[in-house]
Amino acid sequence: MTTGPCITLASYNMHKAVGLDGKRDPHRVLKVLQEIDADVVALQEADKRVGGRGSTVPHELIDSHGLYNPVHFGVRHRRVFDKARRHTDRLLKVNTRNIGWHGNAILVKRHVGVIDCAALALPALEPRGAVMAELLIGDKPLRVVGMHLDLSGLWRKRQLRAILEAIDRRPQKMPTVLMGDTNEWRTVAGCLNDLQPEFHLAPTGPSFHARHPVAQLDRIIVHKDLTIEAAGVHMSAAARRASDHLPIWARVSA
Repeated sequence: MTTGPCITLASYNMHKAVGLDGKRDPHRVLKVLQEIDADVVALQEADKRVGGRGSTVPHELIDSHGLYNPVHFGVRHRRVFDKARRHTDRLLKVNTRNIGWHGNAILVKRHVGVIDCAALALPALEPRGAVMAELLIGDKPLRVVGMHLDLSGLWRKRQLRAILEAIDRRPQKMPTVLMGDTNEWRTVAGCLNDLQPEFHLAPTGPSFHARHPVAQLDRIIVHKDLTIEAAGVHMSAAARRASDHLPIWARVSA
């Protein structure tokens, strides 16, 4: 890729749209996203854990807001990378009310094209998944993976390895960014060690807990072919109320 304009990326564990006041308010989530104004957003905990696991930010609300389109993993694409293919395909068919896969979703601005996308089933004791979207921003392709890794260090390593293997199997090579809640407290050990030397971490800073952020659980992980121009944690008054995590962002160029 040749040098191009900066792309703003963001990742947000939205805590099912339940804020620190205990109230579910998707309007607050959309307000925070509007403040960040990223081109591409990876969301975690974007669906409910009961019933049909519907989205905590309704499709109609996203549409009326006018800022983003959700990437539709469960409707148009059936590529699921796991051994239990038949079972996972059945889940994809019944989960059309949500905006992602196992709570992971990707939103894109209206000028961002979607070349392809896939839902990734991850190894875990409880159901876990990640989502992958191959995008076109201007004339530049970019692959984005949204993920929410396990609380267990052993399973985190297995899950990240599965994501990297899924990327390697993709037919088209392009710069890749991994974004999400890694649940990894360490920066130089654990699952993050498996990323070197191909990827580097955007220096976003601590994002958890929103009331008093001390842990850098949320990460934006950037392929070496991309340059990180700036990165940080979005710490507005709305963000401090809307979830127990603060959103993180990074501007990258190719």
